[in-house]
Amino acid sequence: MLRLGQREFGAHEPVIMAIVNRTPDSFYDRGATFRDEPALDRVEQAVAEGAAIVDIGGVKAGPGDEVTAEEEIRRTVGFVAEVRRRYPDVVISVDTWRHEVGEAVCEVGADVLNDAWGGVDPRLAEVAARHGAGLVCTHAGGAEPRTRPHRVTYPDVMADILSVTTGLADRAAELGVRRDAIMIDPGHDFGKNTRHSLEATRRLEEMTATGWPVLVSLSNKDFVGETLDRPVKERLIGTLATTAVSAWLGAQVYRVHEVAETRQVLEMVASIAGHRPPAVARRGLA
Repeated sequence: MLRLGQREFGAHEPVIMAIVNRTPDSFYDRGATFRDEPALDRVEQAVAEGAAIVDIGGVKAGPGDEVTAEEEIRRTVGFVAEVRRRYPDVVISVDTWRHEVGEAVCEVGADVLNDAWGGVDPRLAEVAARHGAGLVCTHAGGAEPRTRPHRVTYPDVMADILSVTTGLADRAAELGVRRDAIMIDPGHDFGKNTRHSLEATRRLEEMTATGWPVLVSLSNKDFVGETLDRPVKERLIGTLATTAVSAWLGAQVYRVHEVAETRQVLEMVASIAGHRPPAVARRGLA
């Protein structure tokens, strides 16, 4: 059972986390939701299409202009408060590695802190515990926030992923974060080259076997682009293929740009696996 905010999700219930970037330079949407009005429209669309979680980020993952904690707070806190007011039942996640930001967004209603940089600020987990928020524990290979991997190597990438993410999850639980609100994330692209991310996907069942709910953030990432030699705007098919494999191997939460397409993939995989009946069943019955 995964329990986030006011929502509970069964063991075989796929959960969509829609990306809402409050940045002017995001790699995918190029600042399309930097202003409040289009960002709120994005939330409305994502919820209508089936997202249970919205993940709000104030700093893009890659290199770029410096964004201070104060500026990240300015970009996220008021918006989180407004989303909370409009959508009391939606799970609100904030993508941040800074405890100051985590504190500020939890005070206005955030339910989850999505730490994509692998616990680089250990106080973030303490904030989650204090506020009763969920936490995403990600493998980033020890990379500093907003840096790209350079000649990174692992004797065994999945062994490293398991050690780091379960270690972060166990620490969070010891600090008081509810065990049913902790997720682990292999961190595709973060501190990894394309082959590492492909192997992490191929061996994802080793993560799901730990018992921690697994979140995957696959949407339009560089490992998909390099695998298929496609630019950012042509990575949907590769993303959905990776999503289907991840679903079959037991991942539960999917951080995505394209909610409707992802939902169809997840429902199809769930039905093949026997966890969901067909929406209609007429063929061969008349």
